[in-house]
Amino acid sequence: MKFYSQKIFPYLLDWSMSAANFNAYRQELLANASGDVLEIGFGTGLNLSYYPESIHQLIAIDANPGVLPLAQKRIQSSQINVEQQLLNGEKLPMPDNTFDTVVSTWTLCSIAKVEKAIQEIYRVLKPGGKFLFIEHGLASEPGIRVWQNRLTPFQKIVGDGCHLNRNIKQLLENQFESVTLQEFYAENVPKVLGYFYQGIATKCS
Repeated sequence: MKFYSQKIFPYLLDWSMSAANFNAYRQELLANASGDVLEIGFGTGLNLSYYPESIHQLIAIDANPGVLPLAQKRIQSSQINVEQQLLNGEKLPMPDNTFDTVVSTWTLCSIAKVEKAIQEIYRVLKPGGKFLFIEHGLASEPGIRVWQNRLTPFQKIVGDGCHLNRNIKQLLENQFESVTLQEFYAENVPKVLGYFYQGIATKCS
């Protein structure tokens, strides 16, 4: 699976996540980014062109070395100061209270120890800092949930660890004091894949 994960999956990821409606969600979400920013699951860098140029610095991490060459092309053409690191979100080397903003887009689905990653996100945020997220996960309809549960073992293989059935709202509310989000089905995406959670979780001052 290492060959698939590092040599094939990055190109499938880049293609599948480049849809126009996905980019519209990115643009809306990332307009809220400010200050020193950490992005968890930078992938091939599709978010980069949607960050405000006023942010101070972007630390971009991903656990898959296969995405680095594709991401580098976008970093080289960006005006933003980007530091790219090969890291897993479950254990971050950054000190407590480091970042004004942490960003995750369609990433919490594929982190094995997702609760630990959310704890780390909270830890490295400054008091009053914001976690900006858009994720797919467990749907509101019982019938769709049944299929999400059935298909997740297969999805974990083809999606490099991706789960269809994580309750993102519950996971975030277990850690953050303030979570504001929208839940909706994305346009032109099958319901089993396209139940989205988009919003902001804030670390109390």
